[in-house]
Amino acid sequence: MTAPLRAPTLAPPDPNTRTPKVKFPRGACDCHSHVFGPQTRYPFLPHAAYIAPESPTENYVRMLKTIGCERAVIVQPSVYGTDNSAMLDALRSGLFQFRGVAVVRPDITDRELQTYNDAGVRGIRVNLSSATPGMTLDQARRMLPRLKALGWHIQFFLDLKTMPDAVEKLGALDITIVIDHFGRVHAQEGVQGAAFQRLLQLVRRPNCWAKLIGPYFLSSRRPDFPDVAPLAQAVVAAAPERVVWGTDWPHPSSHGAMPNDGDLADMLAAWVPDEAQRRRVLVDNPARLYGFA
Repeated sequence: MTAPLRAPTLAPPDPNTRTPKVKFPRGACDCHSHVFGPQTRYPFLPHAAYIAPESPTENYVRMLKTIGCERAVIVQPSVYGTDNSAMLDALRSGLFQFRGVAVVRPDITDRELQTYNDAGVRGIRVNLSSATPGMTLDQARRMLPRLKALGWHIQFFLDLKTMPDAVEKLGALDITIVIDHFGRVHAQEGVQGAAFQRLLQLVRRPNCWAKLIGPYFLSSRRPDFPDVAPLAQAVVAAAPERVVWGTDWPHPSSHGAMPNDGDLADMLAAWVPDEAQRRRVLVDNPARLYGFA
């Protein structure tokens, strides 16, 4: 018997993407996004934290072309657990130059990992901030040899406000790591805030990268989130060769009014005003991290 469809608990993304005022360079990459639905094919977990409206690959590609991206990275969302089917099908669709970041079981086989790699997956995401199926930090640590053999990285979704030992625990991992969503720091605490200083300590390590993404995780000062700009600029200054950017489309954590992705693109221009450095963030750095040719 087919499970009944569940009503979305989130607003859909803004369908009227504005063309950014600042043109992106050739090869620009959106390094963090998700795809959802249809539920009949990709059911949400029974205890999913949210139910996203249908946000298919075709709609995402339309947005990417409007803002000027030629490459993109699709990240497995928590509401699908370790069933990466929607993400993998998007990677294999041939609609765009995609790479992926998966959420996997600790006991995933080498054969499954290779299948994911062949589809375009280049890392796993470990969620240390909420109770979701996946793996603990210790389980991830035990997977390091297998991940390194594939050239993969570990992306962490975590809350640096509640992890005073994050630098010691994560900095010691012998693999490339990526911190997304600014480690969920509070922008109102400023650059000198304790949690943000932990993020800077991490990204100064040669194996640690950061994603400039999701200002609504840090700040409630819509629509421009001006208090996020100093944090973004400090991250870029700390690790100019290990910073990437993402839209977080279709913005499942943006409670309230959905941002326009054209505005987010222009926000990056304010965060990284230097054109050469912006090219590193949008083109050169993603090419290295995700293996774009």
